[in-house]
This record gives sequence, structure tokens and C-alpha cells, in this order.
Amino acid sequence: MVYVLGGAQTDFARNWAREGTDMLGVFGEVLRDGLDQAQLDPAEIETGHVGNFAGELFCRQGQLGGFFGMVDPVFDGLPTARHEAACASGSVAILAAMAEIEAGRYDLACVVGIEQMRNTGGREAAGHLGAAAWVGREFEDADFVWPRAFSDLSEEYQNRHGLEYEHLMRIAQINFDNARVNPDAQTRDWQFTPESFSADDEANPVVEGRTRKMDCGQITDGAAVVFLASEERAADYAKKRGIALEDLPRISGWGHRTAPLSYEAKVKASADGPYVFPQVRGAIEDARRRAGIEGVDQLDAVETHDCFTVTEYMAIDHLGITAPGESWKAIEDGSIEKGGRIPVNPSGGLIGLGHPVGATGVRMVHDAARQVSGKAGSCQVEGAGMVQTLNIGGSTTTTVSFIVDTGR
Repeated sequence: MVYVLGGAQTDFARNWAREGTDMLGVFGEVLRDGLDQAQLDPAEIETGHVGNFAGELFCRQGQLGGFFGMVDPVFDGLPTARHEAACASGSVAILAAMAEIEAGRYDLACVVGIEQMRNTGGREAAGHLGAAAWVGREFEDADFVWPRAFSDLSEEYQNRHGLEYEHLMRIAQINFDNARVNPDAQTRDWQFTPESFSADDEANPVVEGRTRKMDCGQITDGAAVVFLASEERAADYAKKRGIALEDLPRISGWGHRTAPLSYEAKVKASADGPYVFPQVRGAIEDARRRAGIEGVDQLDAVETHDCFTVTEYMAIDHLGITAPGESWKAIEDGSIEKGGRIPVNPSGGLIGLGHPVGATGVRMVHDAARQVSGKAGSCQVEGAGMVQTLNIGGSTTTTVSFIVDTGR
């Protein structure tokens, strides 16, 4: 069992280039903030991991594990590594840190997820992000690769089950509403009209195919950090602070699956099955099996990957909130809203909170840990004791899911 001793995230509304700072500056900022919030000393950290997708493309900077030693001389010599799995980079970094702890190599790990993405124009940024597709072989006729790819997913749902645009727009509204009370959300002060959540070409213009502006998650700059500990180290941490080990959040289950890079290959392979992306469903089920839980009814909330509204629509049925193809039912009956049967993205998700790619998986686990600890503030789901995360890289090429709970 791996425990989460604490963490932090940056304000996702910030633009680092305009502030005159960069990835290293914010890396140090979020790391120090996390150490303060977790009441940890830098000398206690035994290993470091970084989740980042495109540092070389956006900032011409690689070798991000070396940032640790730039932040504090204590980290000079710390074993570190950087991990890349597109939008699931942060989650893969967490998996690597967990593996080291479970192997007995180290007892306390620091995982930082970070991405700077607002230092270029939108079209250039879209080009960089397209590196997570099958470059030169798919979506070559698209100006914006990922809006096009997930437009194709909307088309797939339309063909298999039927799809109403009103349901996708309700997903967007829920996420923006949740983000409005999140002090770190990129969109917390954004203003909308009823036409914003419609097929109005002026208020909600088409980006690619079926994908419109309000379907899209938000590109932003952001970083998040979590500190992971072995059970022995967590017990010592709890004892010194006069709290019960059972009150600390823990990662009780995980799932990690990788599908072929090609979107078309994935969809063809699932043509005769109940789920559009069986490897996504597999990662979800693997996490639950390892946590010893049987189904979605044991969850109190979900933090899922909503890079586009249709991605969350897909997640709803793949998580088992509804039967395959019936995600619309959970949208219409309010199940996924803050006070519903299974709230989805109480943080605001990628649509409302923002999506700094390499940070997203780490931020999800940080938010899940805050939820089950009762420390999520204005985003708190009442009585939350178990949260599942679902983090996806590319066209579901990489999928990682965690179960975060307490021992209570």
C-alpha cells in the first residue's frame, strides 16, 4: 500500500511567460509549497519523479529530473527520472514512484507533474500536442489534431449508439460550474451566455468536425506535486503528527494499459464489443480489482480525463456509471453533478480547471487525496471516502486509473 502524505498545485489561470518565469521557477515553487503543506523537510525525500509530455517542444528543455538539484542543494545526488506518456505522463510518473516504494528501494518519493503551454500561439501548441498521435499517418487533413480525433469519437458514438449534442454541452456546463468555486481553476472567472452551450456558430464556433469551442479542455501552464510513502514511513509520519494511519489517503488500487498508437486500430478492434475502448475499461477494472472493490457504487466521486466533452461522455459508460452507450442517462438524471449519485470532476476537470498536460495525472491524485481527507474546500464532495481517477494519453493509447481512499 502506498500513502499520499500531501501535495500542492499551482493556479492554472497563470501565464508563466507573462510573469517572467519558466518551468524551473514554477517547479521550485510548487515543490516548496508542497513540502510546506505536507510538513516535510527536503532531506526526507529519497527519490524524485517528473511527469512531462512536451518540455522539449514548448520550451526546448529536457532532462527535467535535474530540476530537483536546482531547487535545493539537498537534492543534489537525489535519484530522479522524467516520464512521458502524453496526457498520462503524470500518472505514469506516479506509477514509477509507487513501484520503487513497493520494491523496497525507497520509502518516500516526490512526484512533480509540470507543463508550460501558453508560451506559444494556439496553432503551434496544437502542432506540438499532435506528437501524441501517429505522426504523419493519421489526422493529416486536420488543422487541429486532437479536436479532430475526438470529433471522430463523437462520430463513433453517433454511429454505435446515437449522440445528442445537448448532452455534451451539459457536461461542459457541469465542469465549468464546478470550476467556478475552485480557486485554482483557469476558468473560474469566465463568463458565458446560454448560446455558449449550443450549436450556435458564433457563440460556440466549430474547431474541427463535430468539435466546437466549448467541447475543449483548456490548454494552460500548471504544475502539481504529491509525496508518496511506504506504509512504514506513513505510519511514522502519522505518529509524529498525532494522527491515525487510517486517516491518511492511500492509493489502494491502480490500472495501467497501453493500446496501439493508431486511433483507427483501436476503434476497429472494438467494433464487435460493448466498449469503444476496451483497454480503458480494462484499466478501470484493474484498479478496482487491486483495491478489492467490485463496482462504481462503492465510489464517492471520480476525477476523469475530459480533454473534450466526448471523452467524459466515453468515461461515464466505461466507468460503469451507465451501461455502454447510455452515458446520456447519467447526464439527464444528474448522477454526475456535485450532489449526484457519483459526482464527476468536482474540481472542474480539464474543461473547467485546466489541462497542463504533464501535470494532470498528478493533479488528479492530489485532488482525490484531498477529497478523501475532507480537505477539498469548496470542491468537497460530502462524505467522500473513495475516489477513482481516470487519466488518458493520446487517443486512449495510454490509460492509467487509481483508486484513492483511506483505511477508515
